[in-house]
Amino acid sequence: MRIMGLDFGSKTVGVAVSDSLLITAQGVEIIRRKEANKLRQTLARIEELIEEYEVEEIVLGMPKNMNATEGERAELTYEFKDKLERRTGLPVFMWDERLTTVAADKAMMEAGVRRENRKNYVDMIAAVLILQGYLDRRSME
Repeated sequence: MRIMGLDFGSKTVGVAVSDSLLITAQGVEIIRRKEANKLRQTLARIEELIEEYEVEEIVLGMPKNMNATEGERAELTYEFKDKLERRTGLPVFMWDERLTTVAADKAMMEAGVRRENRKNYVDMIAAVLILQGYLDRRSME
């Protein structure tokens, strides 16, 4: 069994997958689309990855404001969650993703990734951080 972590953005979805022991998260890819509301190909690619990695659960980053309120991005993320559940039949759990993009950017800075190259990886690394947080919490239960 593996768990997939997703960082849902306006034109990208960062994807991470756990190892089979549910200890670590690894980045897989960033799914890009030309228009924010064109999700058919994105969902099809997620389905392919679910099959390839034998995923049984999905963790989706929930974008909350710093004061814990939910805005427009959160509404779009709930809609994406519903589409994922209907299309894949898998349970989708929401995970607070506040500051994951900031942490991903900082990690890349510390690793020496040039500023112009960071945008190529930030969504995937954010997905890794979302999934790793979920795995860590799960292991404490």
